[in-house]
Amino acid sequence: MLKFIALELRKHLPFTAIGAVTGIIIMLFSYKFSSSQSYNIFYILHPLHVLLSAFTTASMYILHAKGSKKSIIMPVILIGYFGSVGIATLSDSLIPYLGELMLDLPNKGIHLGFIEKWYLVNPLAFLGILLAFFKPTTKFPHAGHVLLSTWASTFHIIMALGIIRTWYLYIAVFVFLFFAVWIPCCTSDIVFPLIFAGLKDKKIKT
Repeated sequence: MLKFIALELRKHLPFTAIGAVTGIIIMLFSYKFSSSQSYNIFYILHPLHVLLSAFTTASMYILHAKGSKKSIIMPVILIGYFGSVGIATLSDSLIPYLGELMLDLPNKGIHLGFIEKWYLVNPLAFLGILLAFFKPTTKFPHAGHVLLSTWASTFHIIMALGIIRTWYLYIAVFVFLFFAVWIPCCTSDIVFPLIFAGLKDKKIKT
C-alpha cells in the first residue's frame, strides 16, 4: 500500500504543479476582485470541489469494494462524505489559512464551508455520493477535482491579500497551493477509499 501511495503521488506531481501555476495566473489578475467577490467565488468553487470529490471518492470505493452496491450503502456514504468534506476543508481552507498565517497576510481568515455554508456544501457532498451509485467513474472527475481544489485554495488566499504583492509572495503561494492540493486530493480520491475497500492489486488503474 505504501508503494502504491508513493506511486500515485508521483504520478500526480506534474498535473498538480500545472494546477498550481493556473492558481498563480489567477492571482496575478486578482487585483480586479474585491474581498467580497473573492469570497463569493470561493463559495462557488469550494462546493463544486466537494461535489466532485464526493463523486470520485465514492466511485473509487464502489468500483473496488467487495459486495453488492446495496450491501455497501452506509460505508459509501461515510467514506464519500468524510473523504470529500473533510479533506476538501483541509485542502481549500486549512492549508491556505496556514499559509496566510505564515506569510502574515493582512486580511487572513479561515472559511469552513461545511459550517459557514452548511446548507450548500453538505447537500452537494451527498449529491456527489448519490451520483456515484448510478455511474461510478474516476478518470475525468479526479482531474477536475484537482483544478477546482487549486482554484478554491487560490481564492481563499486572495481574500487575505493586501495591496502590496512581491515576487517572493507568489513563489510562497505556489508552494502552499501545490501542497494544499497534491497530498489531500490524492488522499481523498484514491488512498482513502482504497484503504477501506481493502486494495490487493497495487497495479490497479486510477
